[in-house]
Amino acid sequence: MRLFADTGAWCALYDRSDVHHARASAFLHELNKQKAQLITSDYVLDETLTLLRFRAGHKEAIEFGKWVLQSPLVKVINVGEKIWQAAWEMFARYDDKNFSFTDCTSFALMRQLGLINAFAFDHNFEQAGFVMLPSEG
Repeated sequence: MRLFADTGAWCALYDRSDVHHARASAFLHELNKQKAQLITSDYVLDETLTLLRFRAGHKEAIEFGKWVLQSPLVKVINVGEKIWQAAWEMFARYDDKNFSFTDCTSFALMRQLGLINAFAFDHNFEQAGFVMLPSEG
């Protein structure tokens, strides 16, 4: 299984006070057992490192950064010009949604890679037509 990993999922894993921490940790454990691949972007990493720095502390942000950059489970893709342009068009078009520009880069990248599943807690992924995992079941 290949799926996109969003900022909210990364933060939930490394911030023990996050309301989704237990679900995120259990889901990552299952993904490890399945030998899944998590795809993320440099924009998501930027956003995650910044949020973790202020929510959980510098130490946790560094631990996350070291882990994600070394983990064979994770593939980081840089947002290039093509994805950036598609994200910009989406960002400009959807004034009725609360999509951040980083969200739009994630959606554009997912579409380019043919991904439908996102390890996320942000319902914007569902609004954009993707499947948010873990499900809230």
